[in-house]
Amino acid sequence: MSQRSSFFQDVYEVVMLIPEGRVTSYGAIGKYLGMPSSARMVGWAMNASHTLPKVPAHRVVNRVGVLTGKHFFETPSRMQELLEAENIKVDNDQIQRFEYFFWDPVKELP
Repeated sequence: MSQRSSFFQDVYEVVMLIPEGRVTSYGAIGKYLGMPSSARMVGWAMNASHTLPKVPAHRVVNRVGVLTGKHFFETPSRMQELLEAENIKVDNDQIQRFEYFFWDPVKELP
């Protein structure tokens, strides 16, 4: 297994732990995995995750709550639809009350 695919798998394992109705950021996942400058790599992992049905990629957004990964879903509105189905309000591609819904793996996971 390559180092990249191993990192991607680590990202997916964290993402699968995000509770329904909560979101996190690419950078928070990278920080939890010991690579605080790897937000972009986490983004690449998320972009490659859409064939994996157990990975809730819609729960990962940028550091201010913008749905930057929306173009990698079946339709550009699908990410927002999935979040809103979990009672997370999105306006103009940004999660409203982002701090309230933010789940920090550094604080939440051992």
